Amino acid sequence: MFYCKKCVMPNTRPGISFNEDGVCSACQSYERRKSIDWDLRWKEFEAICDKYRGMNGDGPDCAIAVSGGKDSHYQVHLMKNVMHMNPILFSVEDNFPMTEAGKHNLKNISEEFGCSIVSMKPNIKAQKKLMRYMFETYAKPTWYIDRLIYTYPLIMSAKFNTPLLVYGENVSYEYGGSDAKETYSAKEQLSNGVATGIDEQELIQNAGVSAEDLYLTRAPKAEDLEKLDPIYISYFTQWNSFKNYEFAKKHGFHDLTHEWDRTHHVENFDQVDSRAYLVHPWLKYPKFGHASATDYAARMVRYGYLTREQAVQLVKEHDGNLDPLCVKDFCEFCGYTETEFWSIVDKFYDPDLFEKDDCDKWVLKHPVWEE
Repeated sequence: MFYCKKCVMPNTRPGISFNEDGVCSACQSYERRKSIDWDLRWKEFEAICDKYRGMNGDGPDCAIAVSGGKDSHYQVHLMKNVMHMNPILFSVEDNFPMTEAGKHNLKNISEEFGCSIVSMKPNIKAQKKLMRYMFETYAKPTWYIDRLIYTYPLIMSAKFNTPLLVYGENVSYEYGGSDAKETYSAKEQLSNGVATGIDEQELIQNAGVSAEDLYLTRAPKAEDLEKLDPIYISYFTQWNSFKNYEFAKKHGFHDLTHEWDRTHHVENFDQVDSRAYLVHPWLKYPKFGHASATDYAARMVRYGYLTREQAVQLVKEHDGNLDPLCVKDFCEFCGYTETEFWSIVDKFYDPDLFEKDDCDKWVLKHPVWEE
């Protein structure tokens, strides 16, 4: 296990690559921004919006996949107030108990920008079955929700005849992944690895769900998908999570200040909607030796907000410390005791990356702070 020489991202992140100088692909992508003609990119963006603006008369002429978060606030402002489009918003809610911030933000994005939101609450019975199976088998408990987050906006965009479907950043390109292509098109998003690789028949046979339960997890038909034009905003602007956050705060977005100080995060404004969901991204830690603290610390180094040494310290303090409130909400939703939960997690620690100390606690063999 080794780490990027510029940030703190390890080589165990799925799909990431390094150059001969030991710099990760995410840092390389960020460095390329210096050579991009952003005025030309913006003109490309304007041309795309011009193509679709007003296409449905007084109906919506574009769609935005939103969660209510900081990035959603920025995307809706950009399309509605800057590009003068008439967006409809599609959202998937995960059925977990929401934070007060999460409850506020989804309402705020509609009231602040004057947009309709079509929200989907998935089949709770199927969600619980699929969460238990995917957690126990793959340590991917929110696969069902994540899959719907990808498929539902595509399905609804086809139904509403809004080919222009807007997403935020190209995650693979911005942060490192196997599909790290510099492109505005989000057509390949379904194959980026977050919610792929699971055979439907496996779920029907082993998770106790039916084909009907999985209907909305299927992508639109090829002919319908071909008519869509999904795009990444990050291709046309210099995407910055912190700038989006500062913008969103000025437009009513609430972070977790005074509500919850998360032990395994180094910020209080990303993925603030529910606590139980955060078990899933944290499970990268036993499998790959890094989690949310590494993700954001690496990002802050690239943006110039932290030195690498400061980022290393944040990773050391936070990355492996899954917040107990996340565990509590997750267990209550799925029907586990906390003993059962940690017993399942224990099976997914990679012995090539971890070893147990004298207190029977898993510790990294080669942490970034011992380079």
